Amino acid sequence: MRSISIQTCGRDDFIDITDKVREFVVSQGVKDGVITVFVPHTTAGVTINENADPDVTSDIKMALDKIVPWRAGYSHGEGNSAAHVKASMMGSSVTVIVVSGRLQLGTWQAIYLCEFDGPRTRNVWVQ
Repeated sequence: MRSISIQTCGRDDFIDITDKVREFVVSQGVKDGVITVFVPHTTAGVTINENADPDVTSDIKMALDKIVPWRAGYSHGEGNSAAHVKASMMGSSVTVIVVSGRLQLGTWQAIYLCEFDGPRTRNVWVQ
C-alpha cells in the first residue's frame, strides 16, 4: 500500500490524482489486476469522472451545493455536516482495472480526490 499526500486548496475542491495513481502502478510493477484508491477521511471522497472539460467538476460541485447546502440547520456541532453528506454521496473508494500495466480508464476519465471541508492535507491510499 502507498499513502499519497494531497494538499487541497478550497473548501470544495476536485483534484485529479490519476497521474499519482498511475505512478504507483508503475512503481509496484502491477501488470494485470485491480487497484483500490481509498480516502480515509469523513469529509472527503473519491470519484471517477471526466477530465477533458473543467466545467464538469464545477458543475458537480454546484449540483452538490444545491442538494446539500452548507447551512441547513444540521445538528452536528462542528458545522461541517454538508461535507460529511457530500463525502458519503461520492464514496470513499474506487476500483480500477489494470491491464498490461495500464489503468483501464475511459478516454475522458480521471480519478479525483473530492474535498468538501478544506483546505487540508489529505491522504489517499492506493493498493
